[in-house]
This record gives sequence, C-alpha cells and structure tokens, in this order.
Amino acid sequence: MNTAMPVFEFTASQDWFSGQIEIWKPLIDQLCKELPGPARALEIGSWEGRSAVFLLQSLCFKPGSRLVCIDHFDVLRTEAGNQRFAKLQRNLSLAAGENVEYRVMDEFSVPALYKLLEEEVGAKAGGYDFIYIDGSHEADDTFLDAELAWRLARAGATIVFDDYEWKAAAIDSIHHPKRGIDAFMKLHEGQFQVLHRGYQIILRKRVAQRIGFFTKAVVSAEGAVPSEVMNYGINLALCIDNAYAMAAAVTIRSAVISTPGIRISVYLIDCGVSQEARENITASIPEVQNEELVTIVWLTLPKGSRGMTAPTWAKTTVVDLVPVERVLYLDADILVRHSLEPLWRTDLRGRSLGAVRDIGYPLGHDGVERQPYFNAGVMLLDLARIRVHAKDFRDHVSSWGSTTFKDQDALAAYFADDWEELDLAWNATGLGTYARWSSPDRDSVWAGGELEKLHADPHIVHFTGPVHPTMASVLNEHVQPWISKPWGYSGCPEHPFANEWWDVCEGTAWRGYRKSQHARLEREAGFKAAMEKGCRAFEAAIAVTST
Repeated sequence: MNTAMPVFEFTASQDWFSGQIEIWKPLIDQLCKELPGPARALEIGSWEGRSAVFLLQSLCFKPGSRLVCIDHFDVLRTEAGNQRFAKLQRNLSLAAGENVEYRVMDEFSVPALYKLLEEEVGAKAGGYDFIYIDGSHEADDTFLDAELAWRLARAGATIVFDDYEWKAAAIDSIHHPKRGIDAFMKLHEGQFQVLHRGYQIILRKRVAQRIGFFTKAVVSAEGAVPSEVMNYGINLALCIDNAYAMAAAVTIRSAVISTPGIRISVYLIDCGVSQEARENITASIPEVQNEELVTIVWLTLPKGSRGMTAPTWAKTTVVDLVPVERVLYLDADILVRHSLEPLWRTDLRGRSLGAVRDIGYPLGHDGVERQPYFNAGVMLLDLARIRVHAKDFRDHVSSWGSTTFKDQDALAAYFADDWEELDLAWNATGLGTYARWSSPDRDSVWAGGELEKLHADPHIVHFTGPVHPTMASVLNEHVQPWISKPWGYSGCPEHPFANEWWDVCEGTAWRGYRKSQHARLEREAGFKAAMEKGCRAFEAAIAVTST
C-alpha cells in the first residue's frame, strides 16, 4: 500500500496563505463539529490552490463534500495563467478524497457567482458552509463578490475576507478591498458575528440564506413561481393606545413566531402610546436567527378623525395612513397561532376586503341591515382598490350614526357587497362562550358543526368582549360563561386558548405581569368598578319598580 504523502506543486515565493492556517484551523474544526454531513466550500481567487488544498484536507474530506474554486487565470490567454490553472488542477486532484467533488470555474468572479446562484436556485442545496473571498483588490469588486457570495452562504456559514490590511494601496482608497468589505459589513450589520479581525476578516453568518431571484428554468420545472422568492413580506396594521400596549405586543409577537422566515412590516397607529410602551413593544419582537424580519412604523392619527376621540374608530384611518397597497389589519386582542402567509396570499377576487363572518351576529343585529355580516377584528384590505373611492369612504365613516358596534357596523355597511368571506379559522371569536351557544342565525349559517370544530385548532384567536366584564354579564344565569379578556379581573373562563395567550405574553417585555403587583391592582380596580356600577344599576332598577 502506497502511503506516501502527495507532492503538491506550489511556487515557494507565492505563499500568501500558510500564515493564516493557525487562525483558520480552530474555526474549521468547530465548523466540522457542527456539520452533520459533507461540507460545501467556495473560494474566490485560488491561484495555485494552497488554500483549496487546505480546505479539501481539513473541511471537505467527507464523501459527498464539494469545493468550488473561482479564478480567471488571465482567461487562459497567458502562459502564467495556464501554468497556474494546470497547477491548481493537479493539486486538487491529489488532495481530493474519495467521492469528494471539486470544480474549477476559470472565469471572472461575477459571472461565475451568478452561475452558482442560478444553480443554487434550481438545486435548493441549502447553501455553502465556508466561503473565502480573495479576488480583486478593487473595493467595488470586493463588495460585489461579497454580496453575491453572501447569497450563496447558509445560516451559520463562515466567510473569510482576505487583504483587509493590504499595504499596497492607501487603506481608504477605492483601490483597496477594505473599503468594499466595510461597506458590505455596514449593509449587513446585525446579520453576522465577527470571529476574527486582522489581516483577514472572518465572519459567521447569522441569518438564513436568501438568493433573492428565480430563473425561467426553475419556474418551468416547478410549474409556478416559488413562493419564497416572490415573498415581498406581509404588512400588518394595528391601532393601539396605552391600555392595549401589552395586548398588541402579544398580537405582534405571536404573528412573528407563527410566520417564520417572512418579512413583516408592522404599522402601528398611535391612539395614545407612551414612549415606554413603544420601547416595550419593540423589545417584545422575537429574534429569529437574528434576522431583521420585522420592522415597526408608528403612524399618527390625522386631526379631526373619529379615532382621536374614540380609538375603536382608528381602524378606519388605515386606508389613508398606511403607505402600502395591501395590509392585514388586526385588532390588538388577538393571538396568532398559524402562519399568516396563506391568509396574506388569499385571492380577494376583485373585492376590497376579506373578513370572517361574525360568529356572534352572522346575519347582523338590530340597528343594521339583515345580511351577511363580518367581524372587523381581522381584515385583509386591498387599500389600492379602496382608495379609488377614498372620499366616499371618509364621508361614510364621518357621517355614520350611533349603532351597537360602531366602526364595525359602518364598515359592514360600506363594504356590504364588496367583501370576500374568509374561513372561520382566521378569526375565531367567542370560543368557549357564544361560539358554543345555539342561535337561529348561527344554526342556519353553520349547520355542519363548524363552530365546534373551530375550538380545536383556530389559526387566529380573537378575544372579543370587554377587558373587565360587567356585573350583569357575570350574573346572567342564561348566558355562561361571560365574555372577557385574559388580562381582565375575571380572565377568560373556559376559553381554550387563554393560557396560550399568557404563554406568549411571557416572551414579551411584560413577562411576569400576570402575577405582578401592578396586575393585581388593575384587576382589583376593574372588579371594584364593575361592582360599583352594577350595584348602582341594581339600585336604580329597584327604585324604578318601587315607585
């Protein structure tokens, strides 16, 4: 058996790599421990292959591993370029283990990287584990190499930049790679960890791979545009005041947790929120692989809007305030349990909004026209379509009179023939309470047991009703249990998802609130107010009957 070490062909005077092995080795050893199987590595600028040989021997040695080397070799038009190309091929052939693939792309980095990106889109291989960028010294070339390579890297990948402290050009020059590396790092600030800073910069990518485009070939093969590529994100809108800041944090956090990997822009219409509450809401957003997937934009109510005096009307200002064409409006008393992506992609079939039939009053109530009636706590709004008649909409809202459910009644009337009914699971109201009670309207609309099935696994839970229930509702022996919110004095008796709401709350800036002194005082105050108001009503009723 021949156990002789391979004799590689390197030019002794052109060793710019060996001095980095001491830095690389512990990082690659750690990477090997993290990888369950074969490794994938890429280097831009291979020369004769010193770094490539090291990668084959220390990282890409397991069967199924892959190394890609990109170098233009003077486009094979010079003797020196041809010699380097031949040496690289020979050295790689000697270093590669059994069933280890290596590939040399003899072209400039940009076209080569584009080819790899196109292949990655089709193959869905999961990204590269290690990338070494040692190509052009021009800052703009380095930046472009970095950005394209970044899109090839998986989450957790190690990325090495060479020549950060190169001495041959002014360090702040456009002809020095440092300027390009710094610009790249500024662009992706917060998305990586710096493992080493010296002549080389070594990063660990902390966010998921995003290639950002697709090809016609991929669409033809799959028969549709890949949804993850066409994902421009989900737009959410909420209207909140200080009293609902904690609840809004739960709504937003649950939406983000339930909709992983998708960018969410949250537009919050401020109905009176303190700076502290704003900061707490922001702090409640979960970090998902440290990706900047969630952005919050605060919007101010326009002067003269009905929302200035009655926050429940603030949702009607979404049409004018939220600067997008499509938005998912959510009340603040909501728990999202499933990904919002299917809801967001719902085809409204040319209608202005999508909503769920109101479970309490599926055909309306006294004071409004009898017809299919939706709950306005969850609405998928085509703002572009609504804005065509924005003045009519504003006039309708401002002139709406006094009805039981105020803004909801106004919206239901305006969009009576212009809304798409969504599945019940997207706005499950009255769980454990009126969703289980029989009524002629509910029995006629949902005759197949849909409401009982809804209790098992709703996508969105909506905690309707007051925070603190009235004494009359608590004592009403014909309607039990009463309706209230998880954080009120009575909680949500028999609600199947009240504890789940509190579980999400524990991940917000309000963690520990449920057992806090402040919560106890709030519940006591709510209970006392309900008692006093109930007793006054009782005394007034007795006084009337006694006269």
